[in-house]
Amino acid sequence: MAKVGLFYGSTTGKTADAAEQVQAALGGDSVVDLIEIEEASALAEYDCLIVACPTWNIGELQDDWAAVFDDLDDLDFSGKTVAYMGTGDQIGYADNFMDAMGQLEEKIASLGGKTVGYWSADGYDHEASLAIRDGNKFCGLALDDDNESEKTEDRIKTWVAQIKQEMSL
Repeated sequence: MAKVGLFYGSTTGKTADAAEQVQAALGGDSVVDLIEIEEASALAEYDCLIVACPTWNIGELQDDWAAVFDDLDDLDFSGKTVAYMGTGDQIGYADNFMDAMGQLEEKIASLGGKTVGYWSADGYDHEASLAIRDGNKFCGLALDDDNESEKTEDRIKTWVAQIKQEMSL
């Protein structure tokens, strides 16, 4: 089984908490290495990646991700399977919910990464998102602990079961 690298940036701690929950649901640190994105060069070491980023301010990347975003162009994602997860506020920022996740997926996919873990946008209350693909799917798991924290645990459990299959874990 391939080891998974879960790379995250977190300002308020919500994305870090979600990353830890995903790591635990996938089998703990024997299966998933949890890595803060400041170590972006380590992305190259894994064939299976999970990219976790909150949408910050008005549709922006979180600061740690923003600092390494251009450096991603120097990495080869060919042959890598990549799942995405984001945290955000669908009510307060309805016009750009999960935009950061969408920006990262677009960049990494353009560099050869194969996206897995698409997530239905049904049941979310937002107006627009750069993370929507194929009409009504987010390019990864969308979490909103600001408005729907009671759904986070079940969403993570369902999504982890999905990406286990899609990553052959």
